[in-house]
Amino acid sequence: MSNLILKLDMNKNLMITAFLGMMGMVLGAFATHTFKGILSTDAMESLMTGIRYQIYHVIVLLFTNTYQRFSCQLKNQISVCFFAGILFFSGSIYAIYLFGIPAKNIWFITPFGGLLLIAGWFLIFFTFLRKVFVEKKE
Repeated sequence: MSNLILKLDMNKNLMITAFLGMMGMVLGAFATHTFKGILSTDAMESLMTGIRYQIYHVIVLLFTNTYQRFSCQLKNQISVCFFAGILFFSGSIYAIYLFGIPAKNIWFITPFGGLLLIAGWFLIFFTFLRKVFVEKKE
């Protein structure tokens, strides 16, 4: 029974990852074809940065959730960091440029999202660092 629950969690993570990947592609196409010429060059670059970071982390999420040597708990921890990081980092950029929310109202959300993304990377780094030192001792 617990194996079934763990598989459902991984499938849920992969489902969310696939959705974020799909939305990143949709937003990229939408931004390129709809906002080119409407948004300033700086605004377009910022919007594309949010989209790129979303896609980059979707790729890492695919690796994370299919890598057999990561525990289910670690996969979930990394996934939560990246899901929340994408929501806050990329989502705040989308809010500013797609929905017109003033940056001064949500300026703190983008760096918070960046910290969550960094936390996910740290979990991956620390896991492999531990494996290097454990394997060295054996």
